[in-house]
Amino acid sequence: MVTVGPAERRVLIVDDEPNLVDAVRLWLEMEGYVVLIATGGEEALTRVREHLPDLILLDVMMPGVDGFETLRRLREVSDVPVIMLTARGGEDDRVRGLRSGADDYVAKPFSQRELSSRIEAVLRRAEAQPSVNRTAIMVDEDLTIDFRRGEVHLKGSRVQLTAMEYRLLYHLASNPGRLLPYESILARVWGIEYLSQEHYVRQYVNYLRQKIEPDPSRPKYILNERGLGYRFVDYRAAAIEASKR
Repeated sequence: MVTVGPAERRVLIVDDEPNLVDAVRLWLEMEGYVVLIATGGEEALTRVREHLPDLILLDVMMPGVDGFETLRRLREVSDVPVIMLTARGGEDDRVRGLRSGADDYVAKPFSQRELSSRIEAVLRRAEAQPSVNRTAIMVDEDLTIDFRRGEVHLKGSRVQLTAMEYRLLYHLASNPGRLLPYESILARVWGIEYLSQEHYVRQYVNYLRQKIEPDPSRPKYILNERGLGYRFVDYRAAAIEASKR
């Protein structure tokens, strides 16, 4: 298990609310983090280039360049972990943020302890090393997952996945044919702090199906066990059967 040492981690807070920024900054500094501040999207992008933070707390509602646009532009040049902060806790905003490449989404108001827990979990996740051997697997004639390079190819074309989508696919495909309960997926992919967030699993499975399934409405790779969890197709057993023919 990777241990995250906050004293060596830089957190960039991007928010135009001075009171919130001061409160979060003081709390994180007490926790041992180095804190950087930006009050808008353009300034945030400059800070990222100059200081290379380990994590960004990004507000959605900002004048000028808002959080979603900032995240879009950020993802063109960096995969730094991002936690979205917003007073708009609606599902549409949460889904939009996660789909745009955010690693987590925290609605205001939030407790300082909750935010610290989310930061630690996201950093652990970003730094965790895969626990299985890196190799390339051919799921079938259409889908190949190259764990060595972190690449997925569908019908010969590379599939663009976010870091979280790839992490989820990695965990599912590393356990072919095995039923993985929601709690197990959340603990391994997101962290034990997320055991009650089953909607994360459903959302990201949906994202993956849209990208790798020939027909997302009738999936053949990521199979749902209703009320229990998900099972990745058992490509090993299929390969054995094929070799017997």
